Amino acid sequence: MAKKVQYFGTGRRKNSVARVILTAGTGKFTINGREFEEYIPSAMLRLDVMQPFAVTETNGQFDIDVNVYGGGVSGQAGAIRHGITRALMEVNADYRKTLKPAGFVTRDPRAKERKKYGLKKARKSSQFSKR
Repeated sequence: MAKKVQYFGTGRRKNSVARVILTAGTGKFTINGREFEEYIPSAMLRLDVMQPFAVTETNGQFDIDVNVYGGGVSGQAGAIRHGITRALMEVNADYRKTLKPAGFVTRDPRAKERKKYGLKKARKSSQFSKR
């Protein structure tokens, strides 16, 4: 029996971490054991997640198995996209030439700013009263 080749990629965004495993297949997509459409209900976020495949023209060539935790739906979608990008670069190093200009290789460093003492949130303060 032939051993199946797997490609791994770890993606991060905000507080989310996604472990992505690509295997040669028909395009079956599971996230935490659930169906892709079921896990990410937003069509916009689903499109965002699938962008690396569209750019490299590898749509439907791989089965994608993802384990993701932390953060919210948007952060997890970004982490999955980053993980898919890294796994695709492991498949073929030449994909980097198309993925890098599209901005998928770089990890998005934006995260929530910490709350400061004396303020209600990171920057929001209580209403100023002159008298």
